[in-house]
Amino acid sequence: QVQLVESGGGLVQPGGSLRLSCAASGRILSINPMGWYRQAPGKERELVASINSDSSTYYVDSVKGRFTISRDNAKNTVYLQMNSLKPEDTAVYLCNAHINNYYSLKTYWGQGTQVTVSS
Repeated sequence: QVQLVESGGGLVQPGGSLRLSCAASGRILSINPMGWYRQAPGKERELVASINSDSSTYYVDSVKGRFTISRDNAKNTVYLQMNSLKPEDTAVYLCNAHINNYYSLKTYWGQGTQVTVSS
């Protein structure tokens, strides 16, 4: 059974920083890509950032220059360093990974972690 477990959300003031982590566990052959989505109340879920096994990355325009995605392949873990946070970054952040579990290639989701940016 493959699982994604997230951590690192919370309440932060505008201009502050948070670091999210997402660790994949279970029967895993490979993971590509890994990424973070977010969903704010009343809004569509959007892809915030993703990273491939070759370390190539994607960022949505609204977070470029503020967020950095990275991964530790040995630990099957992806990180999202969020700096200069703004109130509009408030959302539930969900980890996403395309995983080869030896039987098939499937998309997995974490449970979500709340990020609130407020003074």
